[in-house]
Amino acid sequence: MELPLDYPTLRVIWWGLLGVLLIGFALTDGYDLGVATLLPFVARTDAERRLVINTIGPMWEGHQVWLILGGGAIFAAWPYVYAVSFSGFYLAMFVVLSALILRPVGFKYRSKRESTAWRNSWDWALFIGGFVPALIFGVAVGNVLRGVPFDFDSMLRATYEGGLFGLLNPFALLAGLISVAMLVMHGASWIVVKAEKGPVRDRAARFGSIAAMLTIVLFVIAGVWTATVLPGYTITSDVLLDGPSNPMRKAVSVEAGAWVNNFVRYPWMVLAPLMAVAGAFLAAVSLGKKRNAASLAGSAMSVFGVVATAGVSMFPFILPSSLNPDASLTVWDSSSSHGTLFFMLIMTVIFVPLILLYTGWVFKVLWGRVTSEQATSPGSY
Repeated sequence: MELPLDYPTLRVIWWGLLGVLLIGFALTDGYDLGVATLLPFVARTDAERRLVINTIGPMWEGHQVWLILGGGAIFAAWPYVYAVSFSGFYLAMFVVLSALILRPVGFKYRSKRESTAWRNSWDWALFIGGFVPALIFGVAVGNVLRGVPFDFDSMLRATYEGGLFGLLNPFALLAGLISVAMLVMHGASWIVVKAEKGPVRDRAARFGSIAAMLTIVLFVIAGVWTATVLPGYTITSDVLLDGPSNPMRKAVSVEAGAWVNNFVRYPWMVLAPLMAVAGAFLAAVSLGKKRNAASLAGSAMSVFGVVATAGVSMFPFILPSSLNPDASLTVWDSSSSHGTLFFMLIMTVIFVPLILLYTGWVFKVLWGRVTSEQATSPGSY
């Protein structure tokens, strides 16, 4: 049966959908991570910390759907990417999941005892659950841009020659700091929108303004590094756009600055880094003036721009290989079959709008500022 959409079109659509899922996770669970990272610094008393926790407590669990969908999409639509990344980054993912597990435990157990030491311990556990994933997600993106040390044998079995500490290279750590600064900015914007007027909101605005300016500075440094020093990847052979997925049927060259070629070839892509910088600047100014909607809109724009910049600069590469550049995984040679992508697209068209509607309904129901009285009442976090 001939399908309505051709294979190359479906591959590009699923590349875009993967980006949408990652951006969706960064926009929603991103401010949860940012709020948790800020918790010990913007709240000094138990009542203030309960106020901060209750700005995200009722809705953070629903945001995990974007992380699950992202992992599921990689598994089903990009099996080679799933096989290499989930194996190669196994220990890093274990650290992330361990940190993320601290969040539900911290939310549920923090208020079970009146002990100050008990509650302080869980507050720092929540900090770890926010800071560590934010850092490692950025480190992972930095390593993807540098290239991951994997290869395939003649049977297309993947081998990975890296280690956990090898991920902690200078460029990847810079990307990790960008991620932390960006999500702290986003989390601070959320606190300014959700928390009642008072010292917590004021401190969040100050920290958020600093984080927004750091986001701009670090993002520009990473951009200059990428354009001048960081090795980028380019396909130098003919590419069969609708051919079977076999990453070993191409030739790839590596040269410094190659990741900026797409911005020259497709000038509209420059919108992504412009959004990253302009959004962070808007957030910094708005947080300084405590303008709720503008600060959150600016931080969301910046998060979108930062994630999109990484994606469009690498297209069509998804996971480049530093060990054997010819084995790099691209949109054209690492996807599932034509039929699988089409069937998944139908399911996506049905269920993603439902998720968006439900998320919108949750935001509508839970909208409004959290007060100290609400945060310290029975049944609150």
